[in-house]
Amino acid sequence: VYCGSKAQLSVGNVLPLGKMPEGTVMSMCEDKASDRGRLARASGCSCMVVGHSDDGKKTRIRLPSGSRKTVPSTCRAVVGIAAGGGRMDKPVLKAGNNFHKYKVKRNSWPRVRGCCMNPVEHPHGGGN
Repeated sequence: VYCGSKAQLSVGNVLPLGKMPEGTVMSMCEDKASDRGRLARASGCSCMVVGHSDDGKKTRIRLPSGSRKTVPSTCRAVVGIAAGGGRMDKPVLKAGNNFHKYKVKRNSWPRVRGCCMNPVEHPHGGGN
């Protein structure tokens, strides 16, 4: 694994976006120069170089969401896709796995329906 503007274009190497040709798939892309990678870091995610500006100072990339973003060409990125793709393909199977999954994220599980609540707790609550 090599890092720098003179590194060759192979999987795992870190290069500035200005040195990558259009259509290059990369991950862990920087948003601003030397911010250590902010974009496309989740498992199986990747960005793609869409194009370079005429003066060579800006590069247009396609994010995993599909939106396009213009970043400075001095920003660096790792060539290739982030590891761990297909993580969401496996079924959850039991409630305990969901419990631990959402425990580290936020308090959004389990979800109680509004019609099961009291009128003071939700607009749909109450009734018989």
